[in-house]
Amino acid sequence: MSRDGVSFPLVPRHRLLGLAFGTMHSARRGLGSDIAGTRPYRPGDDVSAIDWAASARLSAATDRDEFVVRERFADEAPRVVALCDRRPGMALYPEGLPWLRKPDAMHVALDLIATSAFRARGLFGYLDLAGSGEPFWQPPRSEAQAELLLEDELVGRPWDAPPDNLGKGFEFFKLSRLTLPPGSFVFVLSDFLVVPRADAWVSLLEHRWDVVPVLIQDPTWEQSFPPVWGVTVPVVDAERGSVGTMRLTRRRARELQELRERRLVRLLDDFANLGLEPVVLASADPEAILQAFLGWVDRRLYMIQSWRQSA
Repeated sequence: MSRDGVSFPLVPRHRLLGLAFGTMHSARRGLGSDIAGTRPYRPGDDVSAIDWAASARLSAATDRDEFVVRERFADEAPRVVALCDRRPGMALYPEGLPWLRKPDAMHVALDLIATSAFRARGLFGYLDLAGSGEPFWQPPRSEAQAELLLEDELVGRPWDAPPDNLGKGFEFFKLSRLTLPPGSFVFVLSDFLVVPRADAWVSLLEHRWDVVPVLIQDPTWEQSFPPVWGVTVPVVDAERGSVGTMRLTRRRARELQELRERRLVRLLDDFANLGLEPVVLASADPEAILQAFLGWVDRRLYMIQSWRQSA
């Protein structure tokens, strides 16, 4: 878990169906802080649930004693799962180079997501398809159980998942939907240089899961391209493991910069068209990653407030 205890609030787009005694508002009635509505008093109701002001107004209007009780949405615990893209390209840069090391960023993000789930008294689960493409699935579990996963079990996981591993992960989640009730958070961590089809994302959203892409891209070589014309640069085919060299002209370097910047814009537009709000990570620094997730929280709170004002 996060060594300094930092976390971010999980802000659901929809009311969830989780476990009792959490901190997030459920779709079910029960003990909680958020008022769901009112109804007439029935024998056996808790007197403390009576809305005395509403009861007085109703009694005055009907000229007889009438009592109204407040119903509340239960506070429940969320289920949170992370699907991690472990293609070879996600482990491209070795330690010591001045570029984003995606495994480090992914590890920090996973730790932060899990800590945030437990702060909401929720459960955390994990899925990847590395190691011959077979699902490595750890269903949502408690903090004590998940600590072993994050500290030990993931250390030796390979980076050899197939290019279509995210799409296969989406299909696996649909088969495991009994463990993921509506409102569950599904964080998808990838560079999204291989993007699942739009209908695959839609199929997840149809289950009313709260899907959050976590985009991990190097800002120098993937979100853009540096001015390296006139010099010979090494080129790595991450999927095949081959290494070569390339000498670029100024024109070609600028073309690559424009192509990659447009690719990023197009990807973010595609997410927006699906109603998804990505978290964009361009650094493995824990503070920068925390700020990226807090920015996601601010955007979501603003969106929810806008919905309520327009309703």
